Amino acid sequence: MSESFSALLDESLSTLDMQPGSIVSGVVLDVDNDWVTIHVGLKSEGVVSLDEFRNNDGEVNISIGDEVEVALEAVEDGYGETRISREKARKISTWKMLEEALTTGEFVTGKIHNRVKGGYSVEVEVVKAFLPGSLVDVRPVKEAPDIENTVQDFKVIKLDYKRNNVVLSRKAVLEKNNSAVKIELLKNLEEGQIVRGIVKNITDYGAFIDLGGLDGLLHITDISWSRVTNPEEFLNVGEEIDVKILNFDKEKLRVSLGLKQIQNDPWENVESNYSIGGIYEASVSNITDYGCFAQLEEGIEGLIHLSELDWTSKNIHPSKVVEMDQKIKVMILEIDHEKRRISLGLKQTKANPWMEFANKYGIGDKVDGQIKSVTDFGIFVGLEGDIDGLIHLSDISDEDDPKIALEKYKKGEKLDCIIFAIDADRERISLKLSE
Repeated sequence: MSESFSALLDESLSTLDMQPGSIVSGVVLDVDNDWVTIHVGLKSEGVVSLDEFRNNDGEVNISIGDEVEVALEAVEDGYGETRISREKARKISTWKMLEEALTTGEFVTGKIHNRVKGGYSVEVEVVKAFLPGSLVDVRPVKEAPDIENTVQDFKVIKLDYKRNNVVLSRKAVLEKNNSAVKIELLKNLEEGQIVRGIVKNITDYGAFIDLGGLDGLLHITDISWSRVTNPEEFLNVGEEIDVKILNFDKEKLRVSLGLKQIQNDPWENVESNYSIGGIYEASVSNITDYGCFAQLEEGIEGLIHLSELDWTSKNIHPSKVVEMDQKIKVMILEIDHEKRRISLGLKQTKANPWMEFANKYGIGDKVDGQIKSVTDFGIFVGLEGDIDGLIHLSDISDEDDPKIALEKYKKGEKLDCIIFAIDADRERISLKLSE
């Protein structure tokens, strides 16, 4: 041979990138209990710890003759050692893949390990990455989805090699996948169509229903014909339900859904089932400062105004008269089918103390009572039936200044009076002092 083996070896080495950190291919020469010997085309072989070839389950998947990539850590001159690393090669290769994915927008595959502060820990090949909680799903959820120990696709949104910082987004993948599905689904959607979906998320204002890749909003007002204050009382996450397509926007990929609309509208028969002046049983469904609402049946609710709660208690809060879910008798006062409103009365189901007083007493009859209040214009006297009569200021004294005469009358004092006038409809009784 015209050329020595040493010369040929030197020539082959000159074609390799011998810089530390370079990635080279090698052939496995030997595998023992602790080390793997690899020939990378240099004058000396390198050895790598067997642990660098173990998978997540602790299994070794390497054999003599296998070709592997390793990173050069140090290259000796033929008399020393060649230090190589399988782990570093995998990290360098993974970082290059991540950098390319960041540039091209291509997705990478990783395994979600466990929850950490603010999100999840993800492993992409041999590189640790972070998945923020805000980028887990396409919309905020009260509870994190069960994604631990699952393999997912991600979009790389941030890389910092020096700080070993990799930030991923699962949300971006879902959005891209969902967009194609949404477009296809929207082609087949029609207003009025009844479709089946899964309750994906519940909020204060309604619920999001997964229609198979496309989410629709079921607003709180469209859940039930009855008053809904908490959607969680009607729906459960993961529950399959039938809903009606109310409207959809193909451009904005938005779908509005209705649940109550697939049920019979109770208002269709309201005027045949209820009559003005009729008395019915109802349940108190809501209490406000101006009255309370009572439900006659599911979807049929009426307002009992503060003035219609009690014959005599005019200035007290409705909660002092009724309580939530209480069963009461009510009278239908008015039905407005167009506005879907019913006016109810509670006091009308009880005896009218003003009428009872008018039926029992007449003008000129003597009655006794107790002073409830003394005002600038007269004295209110409490009478039987918990009603009031008024002695007007002009009927108290003939003095030039009758207000002076008021000073001798005190709250709680008993008075003998004469009925001067009775107007039961207007709930007014005029009194005079008995002589």
